[in-house]
Amino acid sequence: MPEVVLRPATEADAADMLALYAPYVLQTTVSSEYEPPVLEVFVGRMRAYTAHLPWLVCMVDGVVAGYGYAAPHRTRAAYQWSVETSIYVSPDWHRHGIAGAIYAALFELLAMQGYYNIYVGITSPNERSMKFHKAMGFIISGAYQESMYKFGQWRDVLWMGKSLRPHEGAPQPTVPFPEIKDSPLVQRALRQAVQRVHPD
Repeated sequence: MPEVVLRPATEADAADMLALYAPYVLQTTVSSEYEPPVLEVFVGRMRAYTAHLPWLVCMVDGVVAGYGYAAPHRTRAAYQWSVETSIYVSPDWHRHGIAGAIYAALFELLAMQGYYNIYVGITSPNERSMKFHKAMGFIISGAYQESMYKFGQWRDVLWMGKSLRPHEGAPQPTVPFPEIKDSPLVQRALRQAVQRVHPD
């Protein structure tokens, strides 16, 4: 039975994560980038985001099989309780529950931090991604019509959202992820989420 581990990503994982991400840039419309970032830029993104938000990596027998992270939805103050999420899984590990495990963990961790909303942008058409996100509790929030140009075509971006908690009263400041990363609650959430992975 393969060993599956879900944990916070470190800069030591960056090269392998970038290698997994690059084909999404070059071959698909999942990413809105035209060229994969160089490693230095990718690490810079990790440093900037992980100062406040979780980046998670799923390892199977010591190899990066997928990763996912949260990023700010908007930078102005009133949006600080909302995030966007992205998940990338190696083609060798599609349909093994890795994306669902990463999402399950992100839901728990972001709720612990005090976030209220998660959003994801899906380049249309992508029926598989829409179906997956609906299964994970996302609902359609709207669309940016013909907002992205890639591979010689204008494309719509569908937005889906998920609430992490009731929207009652004034929110409290969010807690930076590094402050809770090593807590027993976070470790338990990661262990529970990884049980969704079926590697065989």
